[in-house]
Amino acid sequence: IACRFDPRSVRFELAHARPDGSVHGSLSAYLEHTGQAGTMPVAAMNAGMYHPDMRPVGLHVEQGRKIAPLDTGEGEGNFYLKPNGVFFIDAEGRAGVMETQAFAASGIRPWLATQSGPMLVIDGAVHPRFLPDGSSRFIRNGVGVTADGAVVLAISRDPVSLGLFARAFRDQFSCPDALFLDGGISAFAANGRMAIGGNEPAGPILAVFEK
Repeated sequence: IACRFDPRSVRFELAHARPDGSVHGSLSAYLEHTGQAGTMPVAAMNAGMYHPDMRPVGLHVEQGRKIAPLDTGEGEGNFYLKPNGVFFIDAEGRAGVMETQAFAASGIRPWLATQSGPMLVIDGAVHPRFLPDGSSRFIRNGVGVTADGAVVLAISRDPVSLGLFARAFRDQFSCPDALFLDGGISAFAANGRMAIGGNEPAGPILAVFEK
């Protein structure tokens, strides 16, 4: 499933907790919360990795408020499979996906941002560490930005390798830059209804609303 959005025509929201500070914990719980508030996203999916207490790993900026700082360190797991990167919407409403070090040097002050890893596509090239079609396969989700600034949210219906998923962003969705968000617990909702997953744990959540 792949959805393309013009950031000038929709409103993106990044969330991980309710106003009282309690974490949503899953995409279905987030949808229940937004429904009770009287607003339902056009699309929503999990948007990055998280600590055991569900706090975001790496940079997390919600509506201009920094919840967690940029992580440029080393570690284990997909997040630290360098280069990793950041998906962001800036103060002017422009979307981008940038490698972490490039983002740190850019001076961009995002209105919304989530850091994850690894990058799937960097300047039109698939991540150099990926095999063409490796044996590690999961239902995966990610985000990319096209050359004309559109945002593509995508999730696989079936388990896929990182290499295949990256090539889908580059070759099918025309994204010169794309970022892996997660796998195994990936979930996606459209028009308030779950399409894939939903009850699996989720820390950061990215949602798209009509303006």
